[in-house]
Amino acid sequence: MFVKSRLFFTLSLLVASAGAASAGDGQHLWSGDWYLSVGAAGFSAPKFEGGKHNKLQWAPLISVGRQGPGPRFSSRNDNPSFAFIETDAFRVGIVGKFVPSRDSGDGRELRGLKKTKWGLEAGGFAEAYPTDWLRARVEVRQGIRAHSGLVADAAVDAFTDITPEFRASAGPRMTLATNDYFNTYYGVNARESAASGLSRYNPGGGVKSVGFGGALTWKASQNWTTSTFLEYTRLTGPAGDSSLVRERGDRNQLLIGVSASYKFNFTMN
Repeated sequence: MFVKSRLFFTLSLLVASAGAASAGDGQHLWSGDWYLSVGAAGFSAPKFEGGKHNKLQWAPLISVGRQGPGPRFSSRNDNPSFAFIETDAFRVGIVGKFVPSRDSGDGRELRGLKKTKWGLEAGGFAEAYPTDWLRARVEVRQGIRAHSGLVADAAVDAFTDITPEFRASAGPRMTLATNDYFNTYYGVNARESAASGLSRYNPGGGVKSVGFGGALTWKASQNWTTSTFLEYTRLTGPAGDSSLVRERGDRNQLLIGVSASYKFNFTMN
């Protein structure tokens, strides 16, 4: 499900963008030079957001796009997106994210809480390059099916090429959300309190988390790219105050892992 949904989002964004770009030139929306990047990431992360126990996990890395100069910097935290406006100083476009389901199978701490559905988040993004070595990016997404809240991610990354093949990057992160999001993942109503033993909790909206992340990326060849990455997140506000986090979880979340991907280049007429 994760693989199909993430690929669906990437392809949908590309089709929308290609259609807009080709409307005036008479070409097919798929005409041009493209790339397909496939790979995987393996990492240690909490079993669920707010949990105290980590487990080894993996995730596919799938990206499809038109060949070209592209953005000067990209992060593993960036969700599938496509820019409609792009200059040397800023990019603006649409973005999507797949949201997995969550139930007691993801951790004993969740027993007695209702299952959350899988779903999507769709919205827009904007990023700016105030200098040649700094990028600021904001995503704002509306929940679909999984939850009905708004979520906003903000990140600033400083990056530098240690050698032509090695790039280091790091910077702060912050996430905000509305009460509908927090009620889905951090709220505990009366029935759930009785079934789980957790204290009742009815959150509002606010800052969900602050943190810091970094990565070291190695371009092993023209097509092979590998990286190591680390992300520290501190749950705050309505998330950090949740009885699920306070009584059975941990405000401190740590993710560390490695990834590898290979890019295929092709042309469509």
